Amino acid sequence: MTAVFTVSFQAFYQRRKNAGVLRLRFQEEIILNLVAVVRSRQPRCGTRKLLYLLREDLKRLDYRLGRDALFSLLRREALLVRPRKRRVFTTQSEHSQSVYPNLIERFEVRRVGALLVSDITYLRLAGGFCYLFLVTDICSRMIVGWQLSLTLDASGALSALRTALKTVPLVRRSIHHSDRGVQYCSAAYVMELRHVYYRISMGRVGCPQDNAVAERVNGILKAEFLLDQTFDTFPLAQRAVADSIDIYNNERPHLSLGMLTPREQFCKILNRRRTYPYRTYPS
Repeated sequence: MTAVFTVSFQAFYQRRKNAGVLRLRFQEEIILNLVAVVRSRQPRCGTRKLLYLLREDLKRLDYRLGRDALFSLLRREALLVRPRKRRVFTTQSEHSQSVYPNLIERFEVRRVGALLVSDITYLRLAGGFCYLFLVTDICSRMIVGWQLSLTLDASGALSALRTALKTVPLVRRSIHHSDRGVQYCSAAYVMELRHVYYRISMGRVGCPQDNAVAERVNGILKAEFLLDQTFDTFPLAQRAVADSIDIYNNERPHLSLGMLTPREQFCKILNRRRTYPYRTYPS
């Protein structure tokens, strides 16, 4: 071939090498486009979850891509996710209300609804802050109740709890766990929990690890779904929260759940275990 086309061996192999480089670059551009599609819904989705979410597309395209290769590609393109710093504290633990011991240190959760955890985080508005009250089911990691409020009043926590109680099934000896914030120690909140026979558990002051899952969910919503930005108005913040929680529950895979989404894990456990009738809840 080199004699017929009057080219040197060096030119032949150089062209073949260049063709391989171009092919690799073409594949990388396709992968980056796929990453952009995922991150249009989950803006700060991590590399391991990206690789999992792209597995079907890569298989269809017959591309072989490992974790380290994807890390290298994203690092080269400055697309790795940077950790976020937390600055504002929402827990008001200096109060005269009754507090409760930690009941979950050795509590093993196997049923949806057996353990609910609650926490509060803040969102920035152009003129100040608003506050997001969350209730999460530990077994499925699903957010089962939430409320966005302009104040830290207990009414926001109570609204999120009532939504959660309508979502999870009734199981025996259920536990509600939170920090010692005044919202969760208020008479109305405690009465609501006792009305549905939930045992009350609280973490220690200054120990966020006692409520680690709830803190982690807060971090995911703010770090991966851009809820740490400043919103112009309260309705815009509400819409962003609703969209983020919907994606978190229905689209985001969890390493701790074997890459299932919270909704998939919630339904999987309900389908394989005997559950009790849903609560008939007062309006």
